[in-house]
Amino acid sequence: MAGGIRHNSSDDDLQENHEINVTPFIDVMLVLLIIFMVAAPLATVDINVDLPASTATPATRPDKPLYLTLKEDKSIAIGNDTVNRETLGLFLDQHTQGDKETRVFLRADRAVDYGALMDLMNSLRDSGYLKIALVGLESVPTQAPAGGNAQ
Repeated sequence: MAGGIRHNSSDDDLQENHEINVTPFIDVMLVLLIIFMVAAPLATVDINVDLPASTATPATRPDKPLYLTLKEDKSIAIGNDTVNRETLGLFLDQHTQGDKETRVFLRADRAVDYGALMDLMNSLRDSGYLKIALVGLESVPTQAPAGGNAQ
């Protein structure tokens, strides 16, 4: 009978059913699970980075690329000229004739820590240079050995 009330045929008194109906609870939990499964991947942050994969074909470079190098001792060089961190913006403006849209190719030594690289990128951003390309060594994709068992 509906409503959780049973009818006893021996007498006319109605008795209450003390069982918990869990079907609506399970339905609600399944709906919430589906909502969270769909929403969780959407909560990640996508950051646009101007870097191709290491196995991609290299992008075309301008005729006169502007290379900014962060050395192991954290000194900075533009081309072959060493630059002070304080005069970096002025030196870049001289090399680019004030064109802030010039792409700066940033190279850093492997031994340089991530914080120093980020400080240099912040200095570039503060100077108005927002187009930064990170330079690395080109690597050849590894091939699976003949026989098909790659380890």
